[in-house]
Amino acid sequence: MRFSENRIEKLTCSDGILRDIHIWDAEQPRALFLAIHGAMDHAGNFMIPGMYFRDKGITTVAHEQHGHDRKRKVYIPRFEVFLDDLDLMWAWVTKAYPDLPVFIMGHSMGGLVATHYGLKRINGDPRFRGFIVSSPYYVNAVKTPRLVEKLAGVIAFLAPRMAIPLEDITGNLTHDEQVYLRHRTDEKDGIMATLASARFANELLKAQRWVPGHIAVWKHPLLAIVAEDDKVADAGATRILLKKIDPERITALYYPENYHENFNELNREEIFTRILEWVEPRI
Repeated sequence: MRFSENRIEKLTCSDGILRDIHIWDAEQPRALFLAIHGAMDHAGNFMIPGMYFRDKGITTVAHEQHGHDRKRKVYIPRFEVFLDDLDLMWAWVTKAYPDLPVFIMGHSMGGLVATHYGLKRINGDPRFRGFIVSSPYYVNAVKTPRLVEKLAGVIAFLAPRMAIPLEDITGNLTHDEQVYLRHRTDEKDGIMATLASARFANELLKAQRWVPGHIAVWKHPLLAIVAEDDKVADAGATRILLKKIDPERITALYYPENYHENFNELNREEIFTRILEWVEPRI
């Protein structure tokens, strides 16, 4: 397997398309991470945490999100398709692993998806034990010209599949040179997207704007891992939003020198240790 998975299964998504589920299976799993990848990313990028937690008795499963399955340009009809597919993944996970406690783990846009899911969709299933988010994509660190933001909705309506100009941020995702080279190879091979459609960009902006007015009612156990030298997600804005959550619900960890991808950073084992410390009493 290209990303050291044990196996790959298929999920029939909300649009009827079969997409890959990457699985890093622990030999005798005690818990499961349902992982959600970021924008322009892919599920195989959970390889490093998947392998680490596999050795610690935790299975990780990560699905290719809508619009990202080997697409060079990401297009979605609406943000809620991510939540619809996560509903389907929850059903798949709880059927395939009926006895395991489940944590939802989201990185970057996956953290934004997880936040919406926690506020809108999660039910009282006793197998659910909490959320883990890394560098949640609440506010862009790459500032968009105000005129472009104002016109985003119009462009998304008139030309939803039009590619919008993007800054190349791949060199600012991690300090790990080997992971950086893997990302470049994934881009070359069409596994990691390099273009975003106008509709996708506008749907992300709308999903981000929704968070500040609703996050204060968050009611689930949450471990938030924030990279403070993040060139993609605005860490300062993230800190302000996380402070709106009841402190009894949240544990927030801040890493001043980290770029965006905490799970692929040079200090990742320290982060994984902290995740295990948070997870263990909830298993």
